[in-house]
Amino acid sequence: MVKNTTTKQKKVPKPPTAPKTKAKEAKLYTVTFFHNWCKSCGICSAFCLKEIIKTDAAGLPYIDDMDSCVGCRFCEIHCPDFAIAIKDRHPERRSSNGKQ
Repeated sequence: MVKNTTTKQKKVPKPPTAPKTKAKEAKLYTVTFFHNWCKSCGICSAFCLKEIIKTDAAGLPYIDDMDSCVGCRFCEIHCPDFAIAIKDRHPERRSSNGKQ
């Protein structure tokens, strides 16, 4: 016959939680379209994850809300004409005008 033996476990205190820190601010990006190189294929707007790249009546791409860009660079990578450039935007660089 098997006895049902259970061992009493001691309660282990929870480790202290890390202090809450301020959430990181979202990075900002600048998207530049070189319309002279663009053939209005629409690939950039098709690959945009956030669907922020729109096309005008002529089929040229534009962005209304640049701050919504997440910087995935899908549009830049898939553009067959190399007509898109995405760069990090650093607004704090100009806020102090070089003074500390």
